Amino acid sequence: MISNQRVRVFLLLSSALFLSSCAPGGIKYKDSDIARQKEKWLSKAYREDKNGWIFVHIEGKPFERGFQRGYLTANEIEDFYKTFAYIQEYQTGENIDYFAKASKKLFTGKVSPEYVEEMQGMAAGARAAGKNITDDQMLLMNGFIDIAYYWWPKERQKLRNDGPGCSAFIATGDATSDGSIVMAHNSWSSYSLIRFCNIIVDVTPDKGNRILMQSWGPCIYSATDFFITSAGLIGTETTIGAFEGYNPGGRPVFERARYAMQYAEDINEWAGIMIKDNSGAYANSWLIGDTKTGEIALLELGLKNHNLEKKKNGYFAGSNVAENIKLLRQETNANNIDIRNSAVARHTRWEQLLSENKGKIDVEAAKKMLADHYDVYLKKENPSSRTICGHYELDDGAVPASPSPYLPSGAIDGKVVDSNMAKALQFWAKWGSSCDRNFDANEFLKEHPQYNWQKGYLVDLPNQPWKILPLKQ
Repeated sequence: MISNQRVRVFLLLSSALFLSSCAPGGIKYKDSDIARQKEKWLSKAYREDKNGWIFVHIEGKPFERGFQRGYLTANEIEDFYKTFAYIQEYQTGENIDYFAKASKKLFTGKVSPEYVEEMQGMAAGARAAGKNITDDQMLLMNGFIDIAYYWWPKERQKLRNDGPGCSAFIATGDATSDGSIVMAHNSWSSYSLIRFCNIIVDVTPDKGNRILMQSWGPCIYSATDFFITSAGLIGTETTIGAFEGYNPGGRPVFERARYAMQYAEDINEWAGIMIKDNSGAYANSWLIGDTKTGEIALLELGLKNHNLEKKKNGYFAGSNVAENIKLLRQETNANNIDIRNSAVARHTRWEQLLSENKGKIDVEAAKKMLADHYDVYLKKENPSSRTICGHYELDDGAVPASPSPYLPSGAIDGKVVDSNMAKALQFWAKWGSSCDRNFDANEFLKEHPQYNWQKGYLVDLPNQPWKILPLKQ
């Protein structure tokens, strides 16, 4: 699919890099070196908390920028690890050490030295802040999507994906009010784990592009995904649901996605990096825009199949169901026509909303669409698992194809960017539901005690206003 000479040369160079960097090591820093450099490193970084978001600026060489992030978000890293460990053991019967050993075996030799160093720096920063975080634990936290939602189901021969979800669109040309690109996204998952994706990271590495991204826990990539780069690229995704493939010999998604953000200069390069040595983990419908050209793209990336489509007029939408028929039929067990299903209902609603708003789509229109509660199956306003602003916790399960009743899960944020904001490395963000609905954990557990196993891990999601991030430049 991607055949121009520039991309072939790029991939050959990147192949050489990875083949020459199989060791898991990177630069080793002694405790005395870290203590001596600590204040210098931290003087370049800062953290700001507002409206539910944590904004972190980090910069420099790999270990240095990792140390900055680990130190500044040490409490969140520790909380993420404990929560993930608890939920994994409850859902699988295996303790966290089992998954940590698996991630070390699975990922060693597949992560470039640059990102090994960054993760080691993050673990060292957390330890310097008083948290007992090891390098192996940090590796697991970065690869938790690969491990929990792709490797483990295959180990258990379940061959299904109940991983993260989301709703998103990207539009350009005749679809938007001024012809520039507009992109919007909300993140969906369990409220116990998704609460850790309230971190916005501004990364200025010593090499490659500057990156502004929403990030999940201590991940070196976005994982939610929503990002802007100084190369003029913007991107997001929605997970391909009911996906059945995984190749443990491929490169983990956190390596590929971070490398693509940091080093790709255009859509073709970005897609080429994601496709090469793909493991199948986090099979996604990627929505990518190039603000330099006004072009947008949809990369549907499975394990065996992928499809890249580009345009300068129109839009693409994502809702956790594949559009490419070969990928859909050969690599998923999804039903793409049953509008009782969340993914299909939202896909249908996106087509309605984007068609109705064609030629008028801007930042404000995108915010309203992210807050939409129209249920295309029941044909009425009805916040539930079938609406763009999703609320599994309100879904009683009465509609066939619904999930278990009253799951504490759904859409927990909103992000919107246009070309002008992207060029300034800024975007609109809202923590909590785009519809302004609050989630009270204690009240929820009183009404639905079947979820008391999440007590202490399930937290409130109060309504917060839209805010332009970063908070300061």
